[in-house]
Amino acid sequence: MSIRRLPTLTSRFNALDTCATFSKARFYGSHPKRCLHGTAVRRTDGVFRGLADNRLPMPWIEAWRLQQEDKNVASDEVRPQERDLSPKKMSDSYHRVILPLGRDPWLSDTYINASGHIRLGTVFMDLDALSGIIVYKHTGPGVTTVTAALDRITIAHPLTEICDLEYSGQVTYASGRSSVEITCNVARARDEGEPSRPEDVLLTCTFTMVALDPNTKKPVKIPPLVCSNPEEEKIFQAGEAKALDKKRKLKTSLLETEPNDPESALIHKIWLRQVAYHDPNNSVRQPANVISMSRTQLSTASIMQPQYRNRHQTMIFGGFHLKQTFELAFCCAASFAHARPTFISADPCTFRNPVPVGSVLYLTATVVYTDPPLLDEDGSEPQQKDSKNPVTRLHVRVDSKVRDVEHGIAKPTGQFNYTFSVPKSVKVLPHTYQEYMMYIDARRRVQLGDVQDRRNHSDSELQRIQSVEHVNLTE
Repeated sequence: MSIRRLPTLTSRFNALDTCATFSKARFYGSHPKRCLHGTAVRRTDGVFRGLADNRLPMPWIEAWRLQQEDKNVASDEVRPQERDLSPKKMSDSYHRVILPLGRDPWLSDTYINASGHIRLGTVFMDLDALSGIIVYKHTGPGVTTVTAALDRITIAHPLTEICDLEYSGQVTYASGRSSVEITCNVARARDEGEPSRPEDVLLTCTFTMVALDPNTKKPVKIPPLVCSNPEEEKIFQAGEAKALDKKRKLKTSLLETEPNDPESALIHKIWLRQVAYHDPNNSVRQPANVISMSRTQLSTASIMQPQYRNRHQTMIFGGFHLKQTFELAFCCAASFAHARPTFISADPCTFRNPVPVGSVLYLTATVVYTDPPLLDEDGSEPQQKDSKNPVTRLHVRVDSKVRDVEHGIAKPTGQFNYTFSVPKSVKVLPHTYQEYMMYIDARRRVQLGDVQDRRNHSDSELQRIQSVEHVNLTE
């Protein structure tokens, strides 16, 4: 498949040449030409241009005027047309883009942070944009698609140098109903004609998108997926199994059922330890590295500006939302541990409500679980494997809600969960019943993630990925 090579520095050099002509004219006293800078067509905030070319079909001022006139902004999507619902192959939706980080140093302004690491939040934002391109290749025009969920993300092979990256993905599961699963990969980009290797893959993630009628906003059917070979059949069956597993997990969540007996016993033991810390007749005192959960919180509030909108004009791009939660989680982990966190995983999350342009987005990050924990189920205190070089895993939960500017009713927009490791021995202590439920929920997520990791990686690979000492240029 051919790759469209995008110009990287040409427009910037042209602007510099124009300014140089202006400065030279002033120096020699001749009448200069005015140096005007125009905004690049369809520039977006942070999304790689190769993924954003068709994301904003009209300038915001035009969309705003249509809104004021009570007209439908997404006019192209609501135009009556015959939809093709014939089955499609995985290859029909395949899309691939090269991010030239190694060849274009100007991209470092967006993708490299102050410590020289690749900003994973920006990569996550790009992947959501990539999934948007892929889903429309499968559904065709005439529908509105939104990001509904994101599955677990782990670093498969950490980067050790800044290099060109390859974004790729395709639809991997679609039953013909309204939802579709899209699997995206980020890998080290090889030269043209050079085959890729398994160790090139940085991470793999799966988005769930839902197709809606542009007028009624109700789910609509999409083309089903057909498999061309046994490998695709295996991928399709895995997607089907994940969809069924999500439905089963909803029935066992803490919103549906109470904690099981071992979890209830653990809650009681932690509560007794908390009481002991404050009992003047007890010699046990709260260690300096045990921190109350309420003290770990970090919160932000920001107004959602039009440059963060999605292709439907009136709502905020889901990738931007994801990036904001990740970077706040990173700050929360750093503030809690007083150390630089290393990303381990992002757990499955659901986008519950859209975020309108002009609304206020509230994010609250909390360290809800640490491993080693304060206590095990048997009441013992787990110790670090290496007391001289301690490593603690931090599970950070980010709760997101949105209000209009007039501060009316708040709507939850999602819960996002990230795990980091830090070179410190620190532990979190819940106090209220709500905090205990957050603690147990995070504990379940960490344990489930460990089971999945052991299934996908050897013990030596897991130690390398989770180590805070190995060279990893993602953050």
